[in-house]
Amino acid sequence: MSTPASQRIEAPVTFKAYLMCGFAAFAGILFGYDTGYISSVIGMEAFKIQYGHQVPVTEENPNGYAYYTWQKSLIVSILSAGTFFGALLSGYLADKIGRRTTIIGPGCGIFAIGVVVQVAAANIPGLVVGRFVAGLGVGCVSAINILYMSEIAPRKVRGAIVSGYQFAITIGIMLASCVGYANEKYMHSGAYRIPIGIQLLWAVILAVGLFFLPESPRYWVKKNRLDKATHALARVRGQPTDSEYIEDELAEIVANCDYERQVGEVSWLGCFSGGITNSNSNARKVFIGTALQMMQQWTGINFIFYYNVTFFKDLGISNAFLVGMVTTIVNVAGTPFSFYAIEKFGRRALLVYGALAMCVCEFIIAGVGVSFDSSATTKVLIGFVCIYVFFFASTWGPTAWVVIGEIFQLPIRSKAVALSTASNWFWNCIIGVITPFIVDPPNGLGVKVFFVWGSTCLLCALFAWIFVPETKGLTLEQVNDMMEETPAYTSRHWRPRTTFIDQQDLSAYGRRSAPSTMDGAQPKMESFIEMGR
Repeated sequence: MSTPASQRIEAPVTFKAYLMCGFAAFAGILFGYDTGYISSVIGMEAFKIQYGHQVPVTEENPNGYAYYTWQKSLIVSILSAGTFFGALLSGYLADKIGRRTTIIGPGCGIFAIGVVVQVAAANIPGLVVGRFVAGLGVGCVSAINILYMSEIAPRKVRGAIVSGYQFAITIGIMLASCVGYANEKYMHSGAYRIPIGIQLLWAVILAVGLFFLPESPRYWVKKNRLDKATHALARVRGQPTDSEYIEDELAEIVANCDYERQVGEVSWLGCFSGGITNSNSNARKVFIGTALQMMQQWTGINFIFYYNVTFFKDLGISNAFLVGMVTTIVNVAGTPFSFYAIEKFGRRALLVYGALAMCVCEFIIAGVGVSFDSSATTKVLIGFVCIYVFFFASTWGPTAWVVIGEIFQLPIRSKAVALSTASNWFWNCIIGVITPFIVDPPNGLGVKVFFVWGSTCLLCALFAWIFVPETKGLTLEQVNDMMEETPAYTSRHWRPRTTFIDQQDLSAYGRRSAPSTMDGAQPKMESFIEMGR
């Protein structure tokens, strides 16, 4: 029995395809390290002496230096402000100069400039400028790398491969914690300049490696360069350019692009057209993407990774650097579970049940923290913080990124992914700004802040159940059909019945299964490519 056209599109997944898509995930190390190093650095006495202010010597401040709350808030959160604007800028650049080029040039290049400024900074204004500039680069990388990976990954393993990006983020956070732990006792400027400067290495590796990878074939199709699209797709699938698999998949991408071009070029304002009550409108999809990224921040995870060292110190934990490093190791260990679970159980299940599990952990942390005060209580708190981090790493951490790479159709994809990523960084910034004011002693919430995070996790579960569709096993083109035909809560039962090739008269594109000559002869791929020259 022949395979239905709706299921016979992509080539078998090769080891080469895994390697190429896997290297693209390396951008997560840059992202994660930049997110994670600040937690260790602001806990260092050498950094506090350089950028803090003098206070009376106490047990908490043995060297007589401390931060004003606004200083800690500004230093931590300014990176996210830069990433917000960088993510928005990247949506425009990705359509103009390409996905890969945006990551290499504006992404890694601007980021490197920001790192150099941070290393050289002798005061808070210089440090803040450096972190803002680096944030612009991180914003470009974080938004477009998800787009790039989603567009080159085979659909059968797209969820697992894009989850690899989150895995790389966790490795970056862990590396930052390890480097910080190794340098925290030094009292010279190298204690914090070394962790900051190491970031240059990640930018160089990513830029050089991406230089040898192909551009997204969907970008070339959008630019009507079908010759380049053919070669790019053949490289990422590990197939010859005249392979039937390449012809079928490329023809489907072209058909989808042609169908969507009928509505014309979509502006930034067009991303919000249609109204959010229309299940397949641009506005609905952008709402889902931006809200999902907001909800990821509402889980409270970056409270842990931005402020874990200072938070654990405030709880009276003497080895706060070590405990902080343990949470990052748990983060790394938890993420690989998503590689299997995201393709086995689907995106919706991980988001709904992951949020509920985090909710339970956070209420336990808050309840135990305000009810008891002993060394045993401290161990319980640390244990449930680690369990909470594990649930985040195996569910919401990777899945939120996977979904925003899948739900947008090609005309708005780069802009919508940029908007969704900007939403993540906007709320990241808000949380970074307000956390010291609402948590720090003597008047802050302290451990009671986990009542807030637990409540927001409950909202996250409700949002995922109502709005997030199941995209497991579908091509990026099929996701659009699914969202048009079924609501999110029944989407896991939807199956493709046809392809864009079957829906349209594509004889002009020269697909082999659609006769385009008077005698019914099938045109070759060369005629298909020639149209894009």
